[in-house]
Amino acid sequence: MIWNPSEGINLGFFTIHYYSLMFVVAFSLGWYIMKHIFIRENQSLEKLDTLFVWTVLATLVGARLGHVFFYQRELLSQDFLSVFLPFRTKPHFEFTGFQGLASHGAAIAIIATMYFYSKKVIQKPILWVLDRVVIPVASGAIFVRIGNFFNSEIYGHITHKSSFLATKFVREDEFWQSHDLKGLTNINDTQKAFEALTTNPKFAPIVEQIPYRFPAQLYESLSYIFVFAILFYLYWKTNAREKQGFLFGLFLVLLWTVRFLVEFVKESQGGDIEKWFDGLFTTGQWLSIPFIIIGFYFVLKAKKE
Repeated sequence: MIWNPSEGINLGFFTIHYYSLMFVVAFSLGWYIMKHIFIRENQSLEKLDTLFVWTVLATLVGARLGHVFFYQRELLSQDFLSVFLPFRTKPHFEFTGFQGLASHGAAIAIIATMYFYSKKVIQKPILWVLDRVVIPVASGAIFVRIGNFFNSEIYGHITHKSSFLATKFVREDEFWQSHDLKGLTNINDTQKAFEALTTNPKFAPIVEQIPYRFPAQLYESLSYIFVFAILFYLYWKTNAREKQGFLFGLFLVLLWTVRFLVEFVKESQGGDIEKWFDGLFTTGQWLSIPFIIIGFYFVLKAKKE
């Protein structure tokens, strides 16, 4: 396919970006799923509201800090304010939104937050909380990767057009780093220039040069559907929820194994960890390995008990 979506839904005075919309869908669906879990467990929905707010904050803050520490540490010294605020100050002031969120950072922050939530709010063992919260988290991961697809980011390696769902990302960064978008189209507005590429036949030769790539975001999103379905089924239809740590461990194994495998067809996101091991695995793969090992530990421990 040739992929060139608009930035979002233009309301005239405001644009709802698809990536942001996917986060809204992810959190809303997560709240709905967790509501039914709380009802089943005879827990107060007031405690669910606290869980929702804490999880949203942990996800966004953890994901942002994770990206900075794992992939873009230079921001700490070069433009410290951009770490926490949705704009950059160097080389000039510009509103950018938060460009860069890492799922590994979000996972660490959510786990840490659930520890405090289990102690201060719900007074249940942390594994009881984690066994249940991973179900909406898995569903949310589906939509976050769809959001990445809308943003034409975190795509895969160049491939042949016969590959499964092979996609031309008209807005891909690598292509336009070596091609002058405004010069080729004679259109100064970036958004209008991209729109013209797929609506004006005279620009077809330019689009033809853009390579097909693996839509790694869709591969990951489709895989997460199965991860969510497995966890959802085990919680509602079996006694797996009674084995503390089992669902949490299984979530870690399944989700991060998916991430590890998809990284083989994904363009590298860089990061110091990848450089330390001379490119043997990507940073995303190295960060996924500890989660997988910890997941196996909890699965085996729960089965033994």
